[in-house]
Amino acid sequence: MQLSSTLLIPDWPAPANVKACVTTRAGGVSVGAHAGLNLGDHVGDDRQAVAENRRRLCAAIQAQPAWLSQVHGVNVVPADPTQVVEADGCWTTTPGIACTAMTADCLPALFCDRAGRRVAAAHAGWRGLANGVLEATVQAMAVAPEEILVWLGPAIGPRNFEVGSEVRATFVAHHPQAESAFSAGEQPGKYIADIYALARIRLAAVGVTAVYGGGLCTIEDERFFSYRRENPTGRFASLVWLLP
Repeated sequence: MQLSSTLLIPDWPAPANVKACVTTRAGGVSVGAHAGLNLGDHVGDDRQAVAENRRRLCAAIQAQPAWLSQVHGVNVVPADPTQVVEADGCWTTTPGIACTAMTADCLPALFCDRAGRRVAAAHAGWRGLANGVLEATVQAMAVAPEEILVWLGPAIGPRNFEVGSEVRATFVAHHPQAESAFSAGEQPGKYIADIYALARIRLAAVGVTAVYGGGLCTIEDERFFSYRRENPTGRFASLVWLLP
C-alpha cells in the first residue's frame, strides 16, 4: 500500500499552492500498541520504526515536516525541520517545509492565508485552547484575520469529550458564548465539550471566521490513534506546506 493513498486531504478552499494532509494509522512499520504509522518518538515506540515512518511520510508528501516538542502551551515558532523546538504551533513562508501538529485526541488546526504565502499549524489540547494557542497562531500569521483560512482536523468529538466543571468555567470566563459548547454529562460536575465549537468561538473572537473541517472523531474513527480509547498509543500528524 502506498502511503500517499492513505492520507486524508482536507476539504477547504485553500490556494492551489497550499498543500495539506492528515496521516492515519495505515502505511507504517510500528507494531503492538503503536501499530501502523506512529510518528511520535516520545510515546515508547521503537525509535527505528518511528524514523522509518517519518521517512515514508517525507517521501509521500515531498516536504520536510517541522516536528515540535508539544507541551500544551501557546508558544508559536518559525517552522524549522533542522531542530525540535518546545512549542505548540509553528508557521512558515518557505516552500517545502511542512508545519506539523501531532495528536491523538487533541485538536490539530491548519492555517493558510488567501494569498498562499504563509501557512501554520497548531496543537490544541483543552489547556492550550483555553490559554490561546489558536489566537497566538493567528497573530504569528501576521496577516489580517479576514485573510486567514483554518481547517480543524480529527480530534475527540462532541459525543465523547467529557470534562470537569473547572474546564467549562475556564472557557466561559473568557467567552460567555462558550457555554453553548457544553452539555451536561452523566455524572454531577461533568460536562461533554465540543472542542470544535470552542475552537470556532475562539477564532471568531479574533476575526477569523473562515473555518472548515471539524467532522472527525478520533475516539469513534479507528483510522486514527486515540489516547482516550487506548493508552499507550501512537500519534498521527496534520501537516500544511507551500509548494515551491
